[in-house]
Amino acid sequence: MYLDFYGLREAPFSITPDPRFVFLSERHRDALAHLLYGIGQGGGGGFVQLTGEVGTGKTTLCRLLLEQLPENVRVALVLNPRLTPLELLQSIAEELGIDIGDRRDSLKRLVDALNGYLIDAYAKGLRVVLIVDEAQNLSFDALEQIRLLTNLETATQKLLQIILLGQPELRAMVAQPELRQLAQRITARYHLLPLDVEETEAYLRHRLGVAGSARFPFSRLAVRRLHQYSGGVPRLINTIADRALMAGYAKEQAQIGEHLVERAAAEVLASPLRRWRVARPAWVALALLLLATLAIWAWPSSRTMQPVEDAATDTPMPAPAGAEIETDSNPAPPIRLTDAGEGTQESAFRRLLALWKLRASQADVASAMRCPATISPGVFCLRGSGNLAKLRALGKPVVLRLRVESRDAWAVLIGADGAHVRLGLDGNTLDVAHDEFEQHWLGEYFVLWRAPAFLSGTTLRRGDTGPGVEWLRRLLLDGGYAVLDPDGPALFDAQVEAGVRTLQNATGLVPDGIVGPETMLAVAGIDKGGPRLRRRLN
Repeated sequence: MYLDFYGLREAPFSITPDPRFVFLSERHRDALAHLLYGIGQGGGGGFVQLTGEVGTGKTTLCRLLLEQLPENVRVALVLNPRLTPLELLQSIAEELGIDIGDRRDSLKRLVDALNGYLIDAYAKGLRVVLIVDEAQNLSFDALEQIRLLTNLETATQKLLQIILLGQPELRAMVAQPELRQLAQRITARYHLLPLDVEETEAYLRHRLGVAGSARFPFSRLAVRRLHQYSGGVPRLINTIADRALMAGYAKEQAQIGEHLVERAAAEVLASPLRRWRVARPAWVALALLLLATLAIWAWPSSRTMQPVEDAATDTPMPAPAGAEIETDSNPAPPIRLTDAGEGTQESAFRRLLALWKLRASQADVASAMRCPATISPGVFCLRGSGNLAKLRALGKPVVLRLRVESRDAWAVLIGADGAHVRLGLDGNTLDVAHDEFEQHWLGEYFVLWRAPAFLSGTTLRRGDTGPGVEWLRRLLLDGGYAVLDPDGPALFDAQVEAGVRTLQNATGLVPDGIVGPETMLAVAGIDKGGPRLRRRLN
């Protein structure tokens, strides 16, 4: 219902798993790396254990893991672990395609059939992995049966790799004395934590961007409230954000504030929030009483105190030193964007073209402002959305549209460190604190990049050949993302796909192994040519 009102192509916060909407925080990438590491150990490893609260993304990581497994891996995936040991072995055999025939009702004969399959797979150079989701629901007997499966081994290595995914209760189960033999065989453990406030905002921006949003509708306080009520759990973030957008549509509010989020959370969450809301008036009354007491106590000296705004101007911050990207001059001290000039879209794109040293014959300003996929042969433009962390990872100057006091201000991001961003705005260069910048940036950016002209309109995927694949192989090899034969054929094979996924994981993109516009930009970024963001502003 609210899609047209917020300029969306599709619902951004559906709880159904869609790989296009997958957002990998740093914690998710670490967890996925642990799983891949565990499988990479082959038969020589033990158990791999991944735990996390409900809704933190364990099943999503499992899906990504299955997509990234090498071709020589065979997987048995158990999604319903409420099974007896006999039923568990039957499920594993069925998942691996083992013909168990009349052996279904015998534990020994099922284990013998599984052992025969594992030995045959080992002889063929295959690896076999058992993944158990919701493993906290396994009975002690089933867990013990799984442990016994690790006894299937040759003289040099184990034949079955086991991954247990579960809620935090799984850790408590494995820690019990009865399962100490299993606990000793866990070689890799990872507990997946919820998103923090910054990651929550990045998550919201990512999903809205995929759904086609041209602006970020949540205010800063709304994001903080959403994180507070959801606890950073992605599934709850989806539920509350969806309800908040629905409420905003009903009230015709283009900007979602903290009050709409509070109402949405009260509707979708369980009783603890309602109890807090009942008690809220008492807390408000107490806070007002304290403020009144402090005001009376401070009144005699308040007339001699200097206003905070005036005091802040007495000691100006020194201007950061150091050369800028290309032709930019030293910036002024950090200021508020409300005090800066009005930057036009034309001036911002003109400055970006100057940073790339593009002449009018190569790319004109009017064309760049439309940001077509190809501005001119070998010069490409991408319009995207994200957060500051994504722009820093991108490492290139970008044009940004800021919203300052109900007007648009266009700027060029030319540097960013841990505290400030450096902007080219209205012919000037200035430093702005992160918080101040993020209050006014809508999440939209425009970036230029160079690549061979034959890549125009190209999407590369497994099985492709030709000069585009040759270019891709060379840069993946130069960047250390893939181990390839430099003189090998220009074929997008399994090794190239693995390298693309590695690059996508490293740059925060969905690791689908397909080289579309965003991945093409990341690949082009391996080549150090062209202007780069400053990493140190002092």
